[in-house]
Parts: sequence; C-alpha cells; structure tokens
Amino acid sequence: MNAEILSVGDELLQGHTVNTDAPELSKLITELGYTVCRHTVVGDDPEALRQAVESARERVSLLVTTGGLGPTYDDLTKETLAAVFALPLERDANEEQHIRAYFERSNTCSFAENNLKQADLPRGCTVLHNEWGTAPGCLFESGGVTVVMLPGPPRECLPLFRVKAMPLLREKAGVCIRVRELHMMGIGESAMAERLSDLMEGIRNPVIAPYTRTGECMVRLTARAEVEEECELMLTPVIREIRERLGDYIYGGNDATLEDTVLGLLRQRSMTVSAAESCTGGLLAKRLTDIPGASDCFKGSVTVYTEEAKCRLLGMKQSFIDEHGVVSAAVADKMARRVRKVLKSDLGVGITGWAGPGGENVGLTYVGLAWKSADGITTSCVRRLNVGDTGRDRARTVAVNNALDMARRLLSGLEI
Repeated sequence: MNAEILSVGDELLQGHTVNTDAPELSKLITELGYTVCRHTVVGDDPEALRQAVESARERVSLLVTTGGLGPTYDDLTKETLAAVFALPLERDANEEQHIRAYFERSNTCSFAENNLKQADLPRGCTVLHNEWGTAPGCLFESGGVTVVMLPGPPRECLPLFRVKAMPLLREKAGVCIRVRELHMMGIGESAMAERLSDLMEGIRNPVIAPYTRTGECMVRLTARAEVEEECELMLTPVIREIRERLGDYIYGGNDATLEDTVLGLLRQRSMTVSAAESCTGGLLAKRLTDIPGASDCFKGSVTVYTEEAKCRLLGMKQSFIDEHGVVSAAVADKMARRVRKVLKSDLGVGITGWAGPGGENVGLTYVGLAWKSADGITTSCVRRLNVGDTGRDRARTVAVNNALDMARRLLSGLEI
C-alpha cells in the first residue's frame, strides 16, 4: 500500500507559496495504513504533469494530487489526468449549480463563465463535494491505482480529504489502522529512542517510531488489524509500558500541545498566568491565544524588548539591570515576579535572551517562573538555556516550550 502526493503549481516551484498540504496529507494518508513513498512537485506544465502521473502509477496504489483544479487556463490537473487514464471529462450538474449559487451569494467576486470549468469531472468518478470552496475534488480507480484529486488551498484541500476522501479510502483498504502519539518535553530524541530501543526492535505491530520537533519529541504508534478492538488491544499495553519508561517527560497524547496542556491544567485549578517577554517578542502570548477560550486563564503579556520598556512597564530599576546584565537569571526572575504582580495572576513568566544572529552569547536565554507557594510567599525558578547560534526562530521556540513546560510541571506537582 504505497502512496504518492503530487502537488501542482508554478507558485510552489518558484517559492512564492510553501507547500503545506503535503506534510499534513502525509499524516492523514499514513493513518489509513499507506506508506507515503514520495512527494513530487511539478509546475503548471501539462507535459511535466503527464510524465509525473505516468511514472507514479507504476509504483503506487494511491495517488493524491493537489492543485490545478481552478477555473483559469493554467489549471490543467483534471485535463491531464483524464487524458492519462483515458477518462473523458463531463459536466456535473450538481457542482455547476453549487458554483453558480456560490457566486450569487458572494459580494466580493463576480461570476465568470470559466468558473464552470471546475464542474467538469472524469466520467465515473466519485465527486468530493467542496463545502469550503468552489472546486470539487474527485476519486476514481483505474488499473489498480486509486486517484484522489484535491484543490490546492489548504483551507479546502485538508478538510476535503479528511471529511470526504478518508472514509472512502478507509472502506477500500479493508483494514483498520489506529495511530496514537505521545508527546514529550525535557528529553531528546536519542535518549528517548534508547529507552525504547528494545520495544521498537522487538514489536512489529504496533509499529513504534520516534520523531523530533523543535525543543520536544514524540513517539508514534501505528497498529493494524481487521477491527478497531484488535488495534486497541495491541496499543494499550505498549502505551502503558512507554508511559512507565518515560514518566513525566510525557505531557500529552495525539493532538496535544504544550500550550493546550498548560491551559487545561490552569482551568482545572482555577488559576491564571501572565508573561513578560523580551527575546520571544510575544510568541508565548500568541501560542496561548491561538487556543479559543484562553482568556479564562491568560491575563495578558507585555513585550518588553528594551531595557527602557522593562523599567517603564514592569517597574524594574535600571541599576538592577546594569548590575546583573539584561540577559541574566536575576532579570528573568524579576520579570516573572513583576508581571505576576502587575497583572495580578497566579503565575508569572519572564523570558530574556539573545536570539541572534551573531554576538558573543547568542542563543543564551533565561526563563523565569514565579508563583505564590502554599505559605503565601512568592517563589520562583529560573531555567538557563543555550541553543547557540542556531537561528532566532529556534531560540524563541525553545524558550517558549521551556516556559510552558515549567508551568506544566508546577501545576502537575512535578519537579520543575
């Protein structure tokens, strides 16, 4: 069960648009039990697309294409695939009606006759009605290959595949696939893999695979059986064993994120958090407020990027900053304590560091966390991080991950 994702569009090849569809589709296709063996990108060139399709059909049982289903002259995916698989295009009356109705409702764009081109679909295909846009997708089988064509925009492509295509593909596969993930913070991929090496080598179903992400890591388990109950019976003891070996490094499973985990713990305890950010420039606040309902627990954040801002907004003294250095454990600690007091939150976070590039101490960051202990005394803890000159984005992400992990551990009664 090999699969390939074929993405179409000059904008992808020229770097004007990042191909975010392919990695997300890969995760979903893997959940169906397929092995994604290749990502291919071609421009709006029918001959290059034809060659790519003819090559792919020789090595895979599932081909998923994205892009090239629009109304313009260079949207040629359907036409090219229909020619390769010898399937004439036919106008779908329901999709034509949907497109006309879409433009009648719209007050931002006017109807043009070429929009109806999107309703032309390969004869005999299963139409994947697009509830998120105008261009429908489709699914058909030919010569032992299942083909799924999807529009390019991620807001259309991904839900269309998840909601409309996946149930059909799951039914065709005739096998139950269940995927579970465990997310970790505070342990590296190599150390995690070492603790799980005998399980990864000795167990073939479920398959255990380690992955790393910036500042954290993950293990994915994939079980395959005839029915869901069998998958769960395979997964349960292995997950239990992994949890015993990795303990409190694990902060959540499946779609869990550090920020969602922390907000959940805050809600359970009716507590709040605030932040004072320097080198991270508001990234912690962004990640928390990306989650609906964060205002229940998140009081706010101040981006105090300069020494003057730290003094004016947090009431810190310039003499204190001069004495300890703007990037220091003392300043991170003071920022956490002051923002907690200013915004009247239960927890306060302070982050200061050198994000780079260049400089003697680039990558050095201090993350402070302040809270009131059971005896009513304000207590704090500071982590010192140093990722070196590995890029501003990485330095910021690692700092925010550690701030969230410190809060998670405090709220969970773990050693920070």
